[in-house]
Amino acid sequence: MVATIMSGKLLSDELNEEMKLEVIKLKEKNITPGLVVVLVGEDTASQTYVRNKEKRAKTLGIHSVVEKYPEKMTEIELLRVIDRLNKDDHFHGILVQLPLPKHIDSTKILNAIRPEKDVDGFHPINMGKLVIGQPDRIPCTPYGIMKLLQRYEIDIEGKNAVVIGRSNIVGKPMAQLLLMKNATVTIAHSKTKNLAAVAKEADILIVAIGRGHMITKDFVKPGAVVIDVGMNRDENGKLIGDVKSDEVQEVAGYLTPVPKGVGPMTITMLMYQTIESAKELLN
Repeated sequence: MVATIMSGKLLSDELNEEMKLEVIKLKEKNITPGLVVVLVGEDTASQTYVRNKEKRAKTLGIHSVVEKYPEKMTEIELLRVIDRLNKDDHFHGILVQLPLPKHIDSTKILNAIRPEKDVDGFHPINMGKLVIGQPDRIPCTPYGIMKLLQRYEIDIEGKNAVVIGRSNIVGKPMAQLLLMKNATVTIAHSKTKNLAAVAKEADILIVAIGRGHMITKDFVKPGAVVIDVGMNRDENGKLIGDVKSDEVQEVAGYLTPVPKGVGPMTITMLMYQTIESAKELLN
């Protein structure tokens, strides 16, 4: 068996074309979707992510602004920025790029964003809506994974799903989205005993543990769907996932690559939710 490769890049390209049309329709009604990204400090990876988001927004016709602030900015100053952006009708989405400098409480900052402008889906109100099965703004990586599963016609109902990783960004919301599609869900993590045995029970295995090439074929049930959320660098600086893909693709039925798997879908869903926020003005 050789796994079918699930290309997030191809799906992202398809959705981009659909979103361009949505933006054109909104502009005909005098609404231009707006996204503002707030970047504090000089973190190199963050600067790269922000550039990619800005580039994608502009190709879709979204009004995109990046507000950059120095590392020494205080928490109070940043809260004032969020308050101003909350009141600015030009922006339908606000994204604060993480990580923030250590002297700023990121939870306090994220909680200050108006829930309807929280296109990252991290506000407690949006997370709460997801938990009770009434999702509004959804964390972008899990949302993108659900779109990928849908695109490849993966049947979720009644399947055993194992999510390795319990972060608020991926693991917990991912588990809830799968539960809402009637999967039987197990959340595993670095402290789970017999992790390989637990993982091998999965029909759908989502891996977001942050350890390069940790998941080998010994963790994978033959024919399973394996979604690799990991983004790590090996000793040569090459981007690798949490899954040892050359081994696992011989066992799995479906597998996402790294890069061009889950990554492109995360930015895509950020743009999608910005456009959806703008469309709410029509209601």
